[in-house]
Amino acid sequence: MALIKSISGIRGTIGGKPGESLSPVDIVKFAASFGTWVHLRHKKNGLKVIVGRDARKSGSMVNNLVITTLRSLGINVIDLGMATTPTVELAVTGTHADGGIIITASHNPAEWNALKLLNEKGEFLSAQDGMKVLEIAASEDFDFISNDLTGSLHQDDTWGKKHIDLILVLKLVDIKAIKSAGLTVAIDCVNSVGGIILPQLLRSLGVEKVIELNTIPDGNFAHNPEPLPENLKDISEFVVKGRADIGFVVDPDVDRLAIICEDGTMFGEEYTLVSIADYILKNTPGNTVSNLSSTKALRDITSGYGCKHFSASVGEVNVVEEMKKRDAVIGGEGNGGVIYPELHYGRDALVGIALFLSHLAKSKMKCSALRKLYPHYVIAKKKLKLDPAVEFDQIIATVKSHFKGHLTDERDGLWIENKNGWVQIRKSNTEPIMRIYAEGRTSLEADDMADTVIRIVKGT
Repeated sequence: MALIKSISGIRGTIGGKPGESLSPVDIVKFAASFGTWVHLRHKKNGLKVIVGRDARKSGSMVNNLVITTLRSLGINVIDLGMATTPTVELAVTGTHADGGIIITASHNPAEWNALKLLNEKGEFLSAQDGMKVLEIAASEDFDFISNDLTGSLHQDDTWGKKHIDLILVLKLVDIKAIKSAGLTVAIDCVNSVGGIILPQLLRSLGVEKVIELNTIPDGNFAHNPEPLPENLKDISEFVVKGRADIGFVVDPDVDRLAIICEDGTMFGEEYTLVSIADYILKNTPGNTVSNLSSTKALRDITSGYGCKHFSASVGEVNVVEEMKKRDAVIGGEGNGGVIYPELHYGRDALVGIALFLSHLAKSKMKCSALRKLYPHYVIAKKKLKLDPAVEFDQIIATVKSHFKGHLTDERDGLWIENKNGWVQIRKSNTEPIMRIYAEGRTSLEADDMADTVIRIVKGT
């Protein structure tokens, strides 16, 4: 059993004892702390909060607890039912709501669930706001209202279509080119909400041949829901057997996008953002942003257009903050998370699909050939158990001393640039481990860099 409380929300495994897992007590407590935070933030009557969920089996139960708790605080609730994370984000601003809660554990396995918290801009809470919610939860300083002041409940299942409509009118989404290309598209939606909205989106974009895998939104995840190569063997074979031109894979809440080439090979989750950024920059030059753990290829592509790339600490809220600061035209994370501010400031696999298909159709290339246009890098991801007797600051100082003369960044652990890539060490927020990410031109180069850092750390 597990329960993790952080500034971005609360997540854990369903069942077990309060305080040790995501029990009904913890769900009510955290929903009440968020509702109280909304009251303190806006100080007005008639508060409104959007709620949506993915297709996990525990979703309905968690949804009912969250809605009842918010209404008990006098907050009016608009329930979108099963909806993607980016759809909920758009609904917050589209209805002028005061906040939102997305009930999803994203790429975590089926036994997990979570509450993701949004402010009135449809964006994840800042570190400061997240800490305030945690403080309220710890103090249990809630003030529930009398029965005659209970908040209202309104069901609204129209936001999936509205989300699609907002994508279709984007200037760089070329429906005519996509339709003319006559593409066959395969999709794997891991039996969650993507199975509802991806077929609708693709047909609205002019794709007539859609072949579906795992699109029944019943929460029976057909494979590990994180869209990594080792979990995507079935869709890879499905693309080849179905003679599809491309395959798209989304996680349970549809904020991450992985792409499969027509020959069954992985386009590379890191390269989802790189390829879409290439298309955006070709048409609307400007700054780009990604987190420090993302591939250097985005920086290369950006500089090729005479534009500037900026980095941010890991975490969507940090990337969004940097994008606003730099007035970036595109940004995101190397986990397949695309943030296109022309639509909204949130990772959105749906707009990613629309932009990538426009790019592919207009290039008149096969997906595998398009992938070869981009600089090739490989990222090694490793971890090391931390010795409680050794301070992490000491580890950073030791590693840094071995790389004198190299460009470093200490906003998020320690990031060090080298000739063909970089290496980063970060302390996990949820486990007593250190993560070591390294990028190079080859797997051997990336592994060597990561292993070098591990040897240094073990020697401290």
